[in-house]
Amino acid sequence: MFVDRVKIYVKAGDGGAGCVSFRREKYVPKGGPDGGDGGRGGDVILEVDPHLNTLIDFKYKPHYRAKNGGHGKGKRMKGKDAPPLILKVPPGTVVKDVETGEVLADLTEPHQRFVVARGGRGGRGNVHFVKPWRQAPRVAEPGEKGEQRWILLELKLIAHVGLVGLPNAGKSTLLSRITHAKPAIASYPFTTLYPVLGVVKVGDYESFVVADIPGIIEGAHRGAGLGLDFLRHIERTKVILQLVDMSGWEHNPFKAFEVVDRELKEYGRGLEDRPRIVVGTKMDIVQDMAFVEKFREFVEGKGFQFVPVSAVMGQNLDLLVRKTWEMLKGESASYGEGEKAERAS
Repeated sequence: MFVDRVKIYVKAGDGGAGCVSFRREKYVPKGGPDGGDGGRGGDVILEVDPHLNTLIDFKYKPHYRAKNGGHGKGKRMKGKDAPPLILKVPPGTVVKDVETGEVLADLTEPHQRFVVARGGRGGRGNVHFVKPWRQAPRVAEPGEKGEQRWILLELKLIAHVGLVGLPNAGKSTLLSRITHAKPAIASYPFTTLYPVLGVVKVGDYESFVVADIPGIIEGAHRGAGLGLDFLRHIERTKVILQLVDMSGWEHNPFKAFEVVDRELKEYGRGLEDRPRIVVGTKMDIVQDMAFVEKFREFVEGKGFQFVPVSAVMGQNLDLLVRKTWEMLKGESASYGEGEKAERAS
């Protein structure tokens, strides 16, 4: 099961209490105070585990408490410090305070750590309270309370390229052809119910990650359909591939483009300004090429590149990968021989 949003309670350990004790040895019946300090309570730490890709472990266990520090002892013996409680989270986890909504951390790097709740300091033993007028203090400090809070964990997938489009636009099929990912594929809307990642290899040594999210419908930025839950998974992407079904007039590619384009603008977070390639899909069943050219002119008039493909037949997939890679590398995609081959298709 893919879980990308959970609310959990974390409580750091309390500090151990200081000790009230006096030195008692043979021939020293009235030794001075020797109470030790309490140990520090355990911190609660979030750590990125690069092998995780979901927050499901937190769904069924929402409460976490670190251990308390040990109490101080006689002979100035300090209480044992409690070990930290380390919670593993996947890369791309955003940590928010539930009460204030403040973003506390954005954990993206492998093994990156963030102390989400600090343990309490141990209390001082009575040895610290000796004064000229009080040689035998019978007082010690209690340990400090550890921090506690409710936090919200939100997962934003880390991918270079995001696939967007209306339901059944061909995103999953395209992903399966250009990567080794195995998303669910069928001829009905919302086959994809959760984000899927795939790795596209470029040459022998380079690659980029593509994220396929469930189809966008009108009102997605307000939570309609599955949009609000999953649009955040493309916030980190550098390039967006907007897929449009070109298989017939009844699908109205012009309207399909406008719907998704508007939703990206309404959602914000800079998605509307992200470099974008418009991908015309299902070209293997297109009958009217003049219609495709009209749509190309429409898209290029908006300032975007257009690449018609057929994932089933493998048409122009290499071209699409090349253009995407050039855009990722910050190069301006040329309209040289690749463009001629594209138009010839």
